[in-house]
Amino acid sequence: MNYIILDLEWNQSSTGLEEAVKTLPFEIVEIGAIKLNNERSMISEFSELVKPQVYHEMHRITRRLIHLQMEQLEKGRPFPEVMEQFREWCGEEYIFCTWGPLDLTELQRNIRYYELEPLGDRPIIFLDVQKLFSIAYEDKKSRRALEYAIDYLSIEKDIPFHRAFSDAYYTAKILAGMDKKVLENYSFDVFHLPKNKESEIHVIFDNYAKYISRAFEDKIQALEDRTVIGTKCYLCRKNLRKKIRWFTPNGKHYYSVSYCDKHGYMKSKIRIRKAEEGKVYVVKTEKFITETEVEGIRNKQEKSKKQKKDKSASKNRNHQS
Repeated sequence: MNYIILDLEWNQSSTGLEEAVKTLPFEIVEIGAIKLNNERSMISEFSELVKPQVYHEMHRITRRLIHLQMEQLEKGRPFPEVMEQFREWCGEEYIFCTWGPLDLTELQRNIRYYELEPLGDRPIIFLDVQKLFSIAYEDKKSRRALEYAIDYLSIEKDIPFHRAFSDAYYTAKILAGMDKKVLENYSFDVFHLPKNKESEIHVIFDNYAKYISRAFEDKIQALEDRTVIGTKCYLCRKNLRKKIRWFTPNGKHYYSVSYCDKHGYMKSKIRIRKAEEGKVYVVKTEKFITETEVEGIRNKQEKSKKQKKDKSASKNRNHQS
């Protein structure tokens, strides 16, 4: 299997008036990629400018970041042609690798806009090298800029940053030097969500489990689903009793703590995320934690209760006055 390290540059509307703003908020203007073999040695490269078909004026932020002029892009080829060439270059057996989680989503959005054959009809497994860098070298939570990671690893900066090919090149350099065990922490691009309950994602990593749901009509429907709100030990599959019932401090993230006689306290976290057509989906993570961490979550729950109580009291006072 090969690794396709992908980086994109895109432009956006300068006015917000174009009809395509909602369906194509970011138009790809450059595709850069590096291909590594199974031993993570560089074996091929890809670099193409894309001729704009939608936004014909360079957004000021885009111009500042990627150092490209519209005159240069006009010499490129339309996205469908470049995409066909890129597919052929990728080959058959590969996994996408990107710096951060956005590139695959925007690539698929551009594919859909031009009504091309999709990359797939379900979530795509890929390697988020930005996340892997944090797992391998830092706190597993921080998300660093690419140039920071290059400096951290003392990798020679022999070509400029902020072009698609160069950023793919540096991302490949970082990936090539990582311990193979780190690469087991793969990610999912969910441009296409699981179509039904049977195809929902349940995966166990080294020290946590992740669940990605199908689309629900709204948050209420999602939080009524048994799989979403259920707390089952992901190691022994035993149904667990909650020590801290589900609560939310912000309406987007929900927390609970359950207890397994064999494996201890398990924290569950639900994130409600927006899907297409106004729908929502759920990402739930579960992880075993210490008693000290349990108390931290309990304190968060109490703080949330107090904030809601104070807000309610304030509304009542305003209503009475």
